[in-house]
Amino acid sequence: MSAGPWTGRQPADFEGMSALVTGGGSGIGAATAALLMARGARVAVLDRDPSGAPAGAIQVTAEVTSDAAVRAAVAEAVGELGALHTLVGNVGIGAIGTVEDNDDAEWSRVLDVNVLGLVRTARAALPQLRRTAADAPGRVSLTHTCSIAATAGLPQRALYSAGKGAVLSLTLAMAADHLREGIRVNCVNPGTTDTPWVGRLLGRADDPAAERAALNARQPMGRMVTAGEVAAAIAHLASPSASGITGTALAVDGGMQGLRLRPATT
Repeated sequence: MSAGPWTGRQPADFEGMSALVTGGGSGIGAATAALLMARGARVAVLDRDPSGAPAGAIQVTAEVTSDAAVRAAVAEAVGELGALHTLVGNVGIGAIGTVEDNDDAEWSRVLDVNVLGLVRTARAALPQLRRTAADAPGRVSLTHTCSIAATAGLPQRALYSAGKGAVLSLTLAMAADHLREGIRVNCVNPGTTDTPWVGRLLGRADDPAAERAALNARQPMGRMVTAGEVAAAIAHLASPSASGITGTALAVDGGMQGLRLRPATT
């Protein structure tokens, strides 16, 4: 079984298009930026530390907790790109625990990044997306990175799940708001993804190997999904070939959301 998406010659379906990827300095964001470039797009990466962005991407630095910083960074990116067809709202941070385990300050910190960070970026980018949509019908989109945590109850993820549930609802509301402007809005719902954040989480576990095995086992495919697989789903939703898709949440979770397999027998 392949652990990632097909890596042969990529279609040039993003030729002539420009994209901005938030949180593109690592993990899913970096994989998405690389894939969009491989498929012909000019790409800018917005991150608090964009140094891990793929070679060839325009790097802009901003904290998404600051509206002024986000507006300046989006303006800088669009100035370099010349136009904006695709916004990928991928920035996010993790949180562990039940409702009792995180205080108000931590709830505010995580929701400020995971929900309002997407709001600030979209708010800054929408005027440019509207201008592009007028000249490029069917080619303008906004895609959020949501999570399986928005649709399934996961233990020790109360704060994270609340934020991702908000992202799912935000995606649907924005899809309705901007449909007639020619802007498609969708999200992807990854399952547990083998990213640097998960790697750090495993590194803090008492038994990292056992914890990795447990994360693999809870997805019906028997493994975590890869950043490349999530990036492929984002690219699909953002591509002109998906011009009929809006208001959709695409699960990339190894079957975790919808499958109920019987226990394996030996």
